[in-house]
Amino acid sequence: QVQLVESGGGLVQAGGSTRLSCAASGRTFNVKASPIIAWFRQLPGKEREFVAASGWSGGTTRYADSVKGRFTLSRDNVEKKVYLQMSNLKSEDTATYFCAAGTVIRGAPQWYSYWGQGTQVTVSS
Repeated sequence: QVQLVESGGGLVQAGGSTRLSCAASGRTFNVKASPIIAWFRQLPGKEREFVAASGWSGGTTRYADSVKGRFTLSRDNVEKKVYLQMSNLKSEDTATYFCAAGTVIRGAPQWYSYWGQGTQVTVSS
């Protein structure tokens, strides 16, 4: 099985920063089979929204326009971890954040086969 486990987040003041982590593991997890790692976010009753995605091996990183210049995705290929550094946070960044693994960089969640359980980020103004 494949497991993605997010950590980090919590309550952050507007203008502040925080970092999310996602650890990938599992007997069947294979970077070659799931070469793309992504972050999405979701509000209750809303659709899951693309935040950022990149390949485990590097290359192009794609960001949603709403987070460009404020969020940075990075990877630790040895530890099989991906991070989302979030800076200059705004109240509209409040959401549950999910990491996901897939085979191509796409903005739609259906392209990703594996998902973590999510971690809450709440930005107070």
